[in-house]
Amino acid sequence: MTKMGFAQAIESAIAQAMEEDENVFIIGEDVHTLRLNLFARFGKERVKPTPISESAFVGAAVTAAMSGLRPIVEVMLVDFVGVTMDAILNHAAKILYFSGDKWHVPLVIRTACGGGYGDAGQHEQSLWGWLAHIPGLSIVVPSNPADAGGLMLSAIYENDPVIYFEHKLLADYWLDYMGSGGRTTVSFDVPEQGIEGIVPDKWEPIPLGKLNQMKVGDDITLVSVGMGVHHSLKAAKALEEKGISAEVLDLRSVVPLDLEGLKNSVGKTGAILVVDEDYKNFGLSGEICAMLLEEEMSFKYGRVCTESTIPYSRKLEEQVLPNTNRIFNEALKILKR
Repeated sequence: MTKMGFAQAIESAIAQAMEEDENVFIIGEDVHTLRLNLFARFGKERVKPTPISESAFVGAAVTAAMSGLRPIVEVMLVDFVGVTMDAILNHAAKILYFSGDKWHVPLVIRTACGGGYGDAGQHEQSLWGWLAHIPGLSIVVPSNPADAGGLMLSAIYENDPVIYFEHKLLADYWLDYMGSGGRTTVSFDVPEQGIEGIVPDKWEPIPLGKLNQMKVGDDITLVSVGMGVHHSLKAAKALEEKGISAEVLDLRSVVPLDLEGLKNSVGKTGAILVVDEDYKNFGLSGEICAMLLEEEMSFKYGRVCTESTIPYSRKLEEQVLPNTNRIFNEALKILKR
């Protein structure tokens, strides 16, 4: 066991997969500098920089995956996925079904997401709910280094497309960038236990669709992914001072979703608060509620989500994005109903 940063854990798992399987390669804008260690180790044939044309290199990765390779394509920010949607929506996600299970697309799209540092609505979105709406895609959102590496390994060896989200406030190289260019006076709500943590000496795949119970509780279930897990843990600690025992669940993946794990927790606590940094309307928070209701469960329910287009102003941003105070106050409201 060793200590490793969040982004370092992802790169370590990728390196292990590239060592084990020569069909694994990386493609995307500036990957020869962003993944310099991998570029130096595996060379330009397996770490392929591209022009700034997401639609072109994601489309190329889809056809490479169909031919038997296992590309990891890097879209720098999930906000830029919009220009790649034909390749993702109409091709990668549907080829398995349209071919009668004869063609697979073992493709990983790695992309950064999340706000909390003042970069507004074209660079801070999460969008996992939007992408989870598309049949045929798996959606992965880790919250800590050990999960980040294990889930990446699973994603690489999935035979069908996976969108892998990396929250910028958890990745050290993003934090270095965001703290530059006049942003030195901007403070980030960064969880230490997310950025760095204990990881295994050799990566083993973490199955997709299996949530992680981060804290045991009896009165209310707080459920989230990525940075939302850390906000929830902080809120749970504050709730303890009010005599409230909160259980905290890390979904790890949005698709597949661990419905049985959710049912077990909500069946015990009788109350659930979904913390979702994606948009509230038509998203993960409403889907979880609907799925539990379809199981004929009875429970108290609330959600803390991104409310609208994310503003540049950090003060306004704090009102729009999920944070510890919003989670704490909403949990109190749910339990008083």
